[in-house]
Amino acid sequence: MLLQLSAAECDRLIVPRSTSQRLPLTERLIGAYTSANGREPTRGDVKSWDKSIPVVVKALLETGRGEVEVQVEVDLPHTNSAVDLVLCGRHPGTGSDSYLAIELKQVRHATVDSACPIAVDLGFGDGKHKLHPVRQIQRYCDYMVRYLAHLQEDPERLKGVALLHNARDAGVEALFKLPESSHGFLYTLDDMERFRQLLVGRFAPASGKPAAEALRRARRYPLLKVTDIARQRSVKNGGLELLDEQYVAFDRISRHLEKTAPLTGLKVGLFYEPTPTGSTSVAEPKRVYILRGGPGSGKSAVALQLQRVFNQKGHEAVLASGSHAYTETLREITISTARRGEVAQKKALARRLYRYFNSFADAPPDSVEVLICDEAHRMRRNSTHRYTRKEVRDDDRPQATELIRAAKVPVFLLDDHQSIRPDEVGTARYLKEVAESMGCRVEVTDLSGTFRAGGSLRFRSWVQQLLGLDDSDPVSWEPDGRMTLTVADSPEQMERFIQERGLEGMTARITAGFCWPWSPPAGHTLVNDVQIGDWHRPWNVKPEHTVPHAPRSDVWATDARGIGQIGCVYTAQTFEYDWNGVIIGPDLLYRDGAFRVNRTASEDGAFDRGIDDAMVTRCIRNAYHVLLTRGVVGTVLYAVDPATHNALRELIPGTIGMQHYDGAEPRLTAEGSHLPPAHRRRRG
Repeated sequence: MLLQLSAAECDRLIVPRSTSQRLPLTERLIGAYTSANGREPTRGDVKSWDKSIPVVVKALLETGRGEVEVQVEVDLPHTNSAVDLVLCGRHPGTGSDSYLAIELKQVRHATVDSACPIAVDLGFGDGKHKLHPVRQIQRYCDYMVRYLAHLQEDPERLKGVALLHNARDAGVEALFKLPESSHGFLYTLDDMERFRQLLVGRFAPASGKPAAEALRRARRYPLLKVTDIARQRSVKNGGLELLDEQYVAFDRISRHLEKTAPLTGLKVGLFYEPTPTGSTSVAEPKRVYILRGGPGSGKSAVALQLQRVFNQKGHEAVLASGSHAYTETLREITISTARRGEVAQKKALARRLYRYFNSFADAPPDSVEVLICDEAHRMRRNSTHRYTRKEVRDDDRPQATELIRAAKVPVFLLDDHQSIRPDEVGTARYLKEVAESMGCRVEVTDLSGTFRAGGSLRFRSWVQQLLGLDDSDPVSWEPDGRMTLTVADSPEQMERFIQERGLEGMTARITAGFCWPWSPPAGHTLVNDVQIGDWHRPWNVKPEHTVPHAPRSDVWATDARGIGQIGCVYTAQTFEYDWNGVIIGPDLLYRDGAFRVNRTASEDGAFDRGIDDAMVTRCIRNAYHVLLTRGVVGTVLYAVDPATHNALRELIPGTIGMQHYDGAEPRLTAEGSHLPPAHRRRRG
């Protein structure tokens, strides 16, 4: 949240000054935004603060609600999305806390996409469709109720509106076709009297400070992780609340697959006959969807939600991946729901619903209704592997063509910076070229938000700069109150810190660069391959082995026993945990102001002599990009190379230190930036 003031206090700050083109309120918000985000706000943000907030403040004052608290840019828990305004006060009828979330839009005209009624053109001139403002505020309110205990206790405390204060009804007539709800009403300039009546109905002429404080201090439920979402898919309203461009992408794909002709009522989606008997039509080209986003942008949430919705409607949607850990975890979750006598059926269902990219080489064309390819950055050049039968080997056929050919609708979800092996070729550009060469129509959607690292876009950008994945040089980390980033002085200190977070009920893991051998177990014991000075620990169990009292490799990130081993990039990718410890090995050295890759220190067998330096550099940088972005609450770093570790100390102000609590034994805590309220220690 950038600012909280009563409406009366805001009133004194919305009086224009002759010395400035902006309102005093706007100047304060610009300063608060720049301080919190390390960059200046967009012109759109500034214009909204200058022109839109005064409309709401004046409406509150006109109705005698000057004591209602106005919260500006209220962050949604665990994500970078924010509600423009949340008004806080006391309900005139019940006397309980009352809240009104407002999404402000300055548009005068709006049109709706004929193929997707929740995708609208708001006249920004960028040619991009945005989420319908009513649906946007509805999703925001649903999200707040899910994650804020104070609202979940009584969802009636919260209402939501989209306020288009410059628009007349006639200019945005198409927007009214979307059904409204208590979490989403649409008001225009023609509706300002109704809006004022809403304020009177929601707020008594009394101080809103207690309600604002209750919301600010509300306990926040932990972020649902990928495995949580997978387990909840059979529950009504299970899964993640999709927001903004996530929801637009999900809805567009859903409507393409199953839709109704507006005039005849004829079902014309891919699950139905395209035309009545006897009629003729020209078949549309196959449509391929590519969803591109950084770590924590909700790609897997969209994938799982798509599969959930279509499977519940009786249409089989297959989720494919190149990740063994991800696929086997999803299969195990499905099998775990089996009742007595159903295990064999559930195993067969799990193998059918969750498959690997290389399992579609022989699939007939369009044999899969919906093929959702998650982690598509791990797509290989071809599907040939050591177990491929000689008669079906085809090293010249791209794996991407097999997947596109096999599905009526292929959906690819990927991150251009997460390919970690030389033969992994999955990028948005590559897939688009392959699909278009097959005559397909391609839609690429960028998921710009983040549901990891406390919703810190600054952290995601900082990691990319640190690793040289963009054109910028590494910069110092400036705490933003969302993500805790700190440096450990030794692997022992990191391990103790991570273990303590685990004892507090949080998920916590340590991973490392692939710079030590990965030995098979010695009998029933893991080998302590990762050795740094006198400290030594084992890698997680190799995929082909099992060891008592240690989780299999595919569930290392989700089994509580995984905290006892060091994870590698192959077992960590896709997953997240609250606290993330990362050991930077000697394959990544900080020299002359930048990280340099030292391929001679890598133990990854994928980098044989035939792989050129540029490819190895790309893969190692991407591997650390994966490792550094697993944390939901915080990340702790340690570098084996002394010069690299010193550089991290200079770039990162946070440290780990000993603290006493109520005379108890001292314990390790992250110092520097304070933990955000969303991540205070859980009890019970």
